[in-house]
Amino acid sequence: MWLGGGTTAGNGLYCIPNMPTEEIFTTPHKDRAEGTITASKPLSHQGTMIEGIQVRFAGGQIVEARATKGQEVLQRLIETDAGARRLGEVALVPHSSPIAQSGLLFLNTLFDENAASHIALGQSYSSCLRDGDHLTPEELAAKGANESLIHVDWMIGSAELDVDGITASGNAEPLMRAGEWV
Repeated sequence: MWLGGGTTAGNGLYCIPNMPTEEIFTTPHKDRAEGTITASKPLSHQGTMIEGIQVRFAGGQIVEARATKGQEVLQRLIETDAGARRLGEVALVPHSSPIAQSGLLFLNTLFDENAASHIALGQSYSSCLRDGDHLTPEELAAKGANESLIHVDWMIGSAELDVDGITASGNAEPLMRAGEWV
């Protein structure tokens, strides 16, 4: 399921954990990512700027990872555990979002992730799977949810991003063109 905005916190109160928020997000299947993804903005991770990130996925996991700056930190990040090389989140954010239009890099993922469509390596969100919050770790894994000690978002969206959804019948439906909702 695709979610966005708010959630019910552990204390039962409804909250919006990161504001402003422009994203909708989902849990991708941990074994199905294929191809190359390039970052559209730098990632500030634990005090280090990682720039020019490009990773290649095969069989759901990163098999090649490069960065023009911060390569060592990127490598340590994806070596955290077995799930750190897999996707835990895919999020769509329009290029016209207020955070993107500010032109600022806040060096804080809770703000920066709302500047562009993004992915996260590591832990997935059980809430994006039907009844996922009530499933065991084994049941979540069987449905394709990734498990990891990390969840690190980095931006891949831009004014050149086109996104299609694939219907159950296999037809491609445009969702975003030039970074904006269709």
